Amino acid sequence: MAVITRPQILLHSRSCYSPPFFNKPLSFPFPNRTFSFSSATRLRPFSCATNTNTNGSASNSIVSDLLDYLNESWTHFHATAEAKRQLVAAGFQLLKENEEWELKPGGRYFFTRNMSCLVAFAIGQKYNVGDGFHVIAAHTDSPCLKLKPRSASTKLAYSMVNVQTYGGGLWHTWFDRDLSVAGRVIVRSGSGDAYLHKLVKVKRPLLRIPTLAIHLDRTVNQSGFKPNLEKHLLPLLSIKHEEISLESKEKTTAMSSKPSHHPLLMQVLSDELNCDVDDIVSVELNVCDTQPSCLGGGNDEFIFSGRLDNLASSYCALRALIDSCESPGDLADEHAVRMVALFDNEEVGSGSIQGAGAPTMFQAIRRIVSDLANNHVGESSFERTIRQSFLGI
Repeated sequence: MAVITRPQILLHSRSCYSPPFFNKPLSFPFPNRTFSFSSATRLRPFSCATNTNTNGSASNSIVSDLLDYLNESWTHFHATAEAKRQLVAAGFQLLKENEEWELKPGGRYFFTRNMSCLVAFAIGQKYNVGDGFHVIAAHTDSPCLKLKPRSASTKLAYSMVNVQTYGGGLWHTWFDRDLSVAGRVIVRSGSGDAYLHKLVKVKRPLLRIPTLAIHLDRTVNQSGFKPNLEKHLLPLLSIKHEEISLESKEKTTAMSSKPSHHPLLMQVLSDELNCDVDDIVSVELNVCDTQPSCLGGGNDEFIFSGRLDNLASSYCALRALIDSCESPGDLADEHAVRMVALFDNEEVGSGSIQGAGAPTMFQAIRRIVSDLANNHVGESSFERTIRQSFLGI
């Protein structure tokens, strides 16, 4: 669990948050290119929340909203779903990449990919083909432990869960915490001809990675804690119950392969999803810390939370876009397109179809330019748009 100070989020009201919002352009580097972001939002005054359950004006503060976003976003799937919920509530229109788009100046739109990547944009009323895009990019994934495709493991009398590390995490901090699972589950629907993607979050402590008592590791304070990630980083699920009958043992032996995941874990998931265990086709689960994000310190000046890399940036980017075009007139004098891109898989190189290495954003820019030109794109309109999106060029 990391810590950031509240002043890092709450910049002085007479500087960055005084109208117009972000008068000075910000640059955000991509491989071999830099995009600019500027905006003209007017944020209403806010107060600082001392906890996530405060009432009155404090409940509407940016800090309280950030804590809510962090607590909702246990996984990259949940972070994207929460961003989608906020955009829909703000009046943004959901697009689908495999359908035709009908865009217009002053419109606000977004689309998702793989349920873990999101691109949202607002088109200025005075946009002309060839004008630039102002982009903020962040990512929805964070270092974590992920369940392996075959997670069921048993050692002595205990049921364990096989996990793999994802990203560059401080893995020793995962020991002796109240852990659970969250992620995406594919569920068979109706007669079995259709499949649904559902998000699941088991909020109660379900797993734990225990450390040895000092009696069994006397030199740990001198030689350091150096766990073997394959042998020692195995969350404990339950005590393994003995087979109750010879017949059940024979059936277990006769099975060609053991289950990919522990039946107990699958039962927990089915209870959360209100479905039959047999209807669960596949799972993509992260191990998550159940400790909620909160304020701390003597003056509540710190934010204690995991996944601050990069959900803090994701939230700020999302909030900036939503607040910068909240009122009907906020886009009236805008010549550019304001865009936020929240990518997945940054922690492992961004090389997936939902990562920043994919042409997702540039495909979106090309489609926007083409649509706003009524599908009659003039000479090098897309290229001119890209050049207009750079800082100082």
